Amino acid sequence: MRILCVGEALVDLVCERPVASISEAEAFVPRFGGAIANVAVTAARRGADVALAGGVGTDAWGTWLQERLAAEGVDLTWFDRRDEIATPVAFVTLDAEAQPSFAIYGDGLRAAITGLGDRLLEAVDACDALFFSSNTLVGEDERAATLAARSRALATGKPVIVDPNLRLERWRSRSAAVEIVGPCVEGAFLVKCNEDEALALTGELELEHAAASLLAAGAQHVVVTRGADGALLRGGGLDRTVPGVPARPVDATGAGDAVTGVLLAALARTGFYPAALAAMLPDAVAEGARAVERYGALS
Repeated sequence: MRILCVGEALVDLVCERPVASISEAEAFVPRFGGAIANVAVTAARRGADVALAGGVGTDAWGTWLQERLAAEGVDLTWFDRRDEIATPVAFVTLDAEAQPSFAIYGDGLRAAITGLGDRLLEAVDACDALFFSSNTLVGEDERAATLAARSRALATGKPVIVDPNLRLERWRSRSAAVEIVGPCVEGAFLVKCNEDEALALTGELELEHAAASLLAAGAQHVVVTRGADGALLRGGGLDRTVPGVPARPVDATGAGDAVTGVLLAALARTGFYPAALAAMLPDAVAEGARAVERYGALS
């Protein structure tokens, strides 16, 4: 089964030491980035058939990203190179707890998604499942395109996977983010989020209650990651809690993307057999632990 991943590829320029602010950074190293692209590459490395809908510029950084995506086996049929797009670049700094902060330059994501036009719906029709995050829901135009793709997938009975990926600094307010992202839970085959996102989306104070609320809101399955404490799976008669894997974190940027990529690959291989989520969740947690021990989302 081919999974269509809708969203961004960008260049992460990473300061590879902890700093209190970007003013303390002395050097940045280019790394492959973009949450959706990270997921697509992780899934492709595990044998999944994945396509990335989005785009970059015709500049040197766009070439750098396109070549890496192609080398990883990601289908780029709906991934555009356009002269008017400046390939997005994110300056990434890490604090003492390995948590990242991003300063993103370039508006290429909005232009890339909206520029696909009707081709995005054609991509949904040509693929067997849809994966997206809130990164393409912030702006009005790309939100409309993403929600149209979601509606087409649901209307045609195709599984939809949602990762809230709530970067609240990109939104007008926390409530605005929840208002837009919350309704995307309904009808989703899988909602994969972290603990903070689960609590924010539901207003619950306890994780188990939050997972139950996401299921009550219409998700078929919910995976919630808990950092060093592992992850849990609920829904569809599946009930599994996986402990964390010891790690020495230096950069938590790609941990959640690694978990999602492993799970998407398992679903793609099994024709979206739900039990694959339970079977592969320990491997996904382990991959997330490995991800935090390196700089950049991908090795």
